[in-house]
Amino acid sequence: MKKSKIIIIMLLSILFLTSCGGTQKADYTTAQAEQALNKGKSIDGKTVKIKVTKLAPNSAFGYNIETGKHLNFVSTENPKVKKGQSVIVKVKKVESTLGSYIITYSKE
Repeated sequence: MKKSKIIIIMLLSILFLTSCGGTQKADYTTAQAEQALNKGKSIDGKTVKIKVTKLAPNSAFGYNIETGKHLNFVSTENPKVKKGQSVIVKVKKVESTLGSYIITYSKE
């Protein structure tokens, strides 16, 4: 009887721990965010799952993660990401410049 109680408690503990460690879901994908911006919608405060197409560490804006057709996620801090990596970021501010979007963010 004691063994079965211990097994049940262990199984419930494992279930609880795995349910707490779920993956975060973003509000937008790269394509959805770009489409929303093109329609004039605000994505400030939203999360976006981006895939790093190119990382330009010495751009005029600082560290520039290029993704999508015209999206540039910029930060003064090194995002510590590599080309091809996916990351979820929280949008702080979006500016439109010369047909591209310059987006400041924080990592989630």
